[in-house]
Amino acid sequence: MQIFPVLDKTASELFLNVPSLIYANDPLWIQPLRKDLEEVFDVKKNKAFRFGKIQRWVLLNNHKRPIGRIAAFVNKKYKNKGDEFPVGGIGFFECIDNQDAADLLFDNAKHWLLQEKMQAMDGPINFGERDRWWGLVTEGFSSPLYCMNYNPPYYKTLIESYGFLPFYEQWCFGMNPHKNFPEKIIERHRIISNDPNYIVRNIEKKNLKKYAADFTEIYNKAWAGHGGMKQLSNEQVLLMFKKMKPVIDEKIIWFAYHHDIPIGMFINIPDLNQWFKHLHGKFGIFQKFYFLWLTVFQKNTKFTGMVFGIIPEYQAKGIDAFIVGEAAKTMATKAKHYTTFEMQWIGDFNPKMINMAKSLGDVFITRKLTTYRYNFDRNIPFQRHPII
Repeated sequence: MQIFPVLDKTASELFLNVPSLIYANDPLWIQPLRKDLEEVFDVKKNKAFRFGKIQRWVLLNNHKRPIGRIAAFVNKKYKNKGDEFPVGGIGFFECIDNQDAADLLFDNAKHWLLQEKMQAMDGPINFGERDRWWGLVTEGFSSPLYCMNYNPPYYKTLIESYGFLPFYEQWCFGMNPHKNFPEKIIERHRIISNDPNYIVRNIEKKNLKKYAADFTEIYNKAWAGHGGMKQLSNEQVLLMFKKMKPVIDEKIIWFAYHHDIPIGMFINIPDLNQWFKHLHGKFGIFQKFYFLWLTVFQKNTKFTGMVFGIIPEYQAKGIDAFIVGEAAKTMATKAKHYTTFEMQWIGDFNPKMINMAKSLGDVFITRKLTTYRYNFDRNIPFQRHPII
């Protein structure tokens, strides 16, 4: 076997093409859009380069055929609660079912991170935001959501046999959006809905500026400052909304207000991979037109939860049930074609959010992903991510 770093365009092409060889006969795999992956490694497009750097490798067999890849990175902004030493990351790991091959990839990543003064490595994670390419699938091997990792079951053995230990699990929950909710939610919804000062509105594409401001206000009150989450600006969110506009379905995004003050939100989008799977990783001019055609003429039956949150002063007051109850009304009338709902992952270190998800009623775990950690000093006691 031969391993070499990605230092030029030819090697980069090889790196991007490895998954197509690994998953050539896997019917569950959906090829990610090439542009989404390229942006991770583009210093002009990935803000993580302001605080860190990345190195990639490709592994060839004795016949010069690609059989694996990995990326390692450092990011000064990457820190988990309880960390007392610098931790690097690995990601975009792909490998044939061969422990020697996997060990060679992990060794190269480890040695590079040691040179960067790291004392541990987490993975598989992303060189950037945590809502993309994060965690190894360890349960629920179904087709991935958009920008979600997918891997065969044997990856768990490759990673754990090297010495990685589970740092935390990431749970995704699903439900039938047309099933009746528990009586407790119905009653809590009834109480709040009888107060005219509380209302829930669907987003309106024609008024994105207002809803971007509402999103920013709720997000900064509910999340910013917790677990390394940073404040967002109106400009950042409005830009994000404008990018999302072609795939926004107004019927599945809800904002809650009290006296017209934004207090909660439930943000969902159609599962984009149900359309992107037809594009085979390409997104040129032809594919863009084809994608728009698909969004109009091919009904998407699955939607995915991106954000659900209530500002602190309105938590534990039934606002979650109020939003969910109002959402159920829409699902029963204007969004009947959605038959499946799956939430993005919630860390097992966040029992409050897990309990909120479970409180919706007939929910079930659709898949589990795991973020692993490997301490370079094997004498340092391993500690899982603390509960928050």
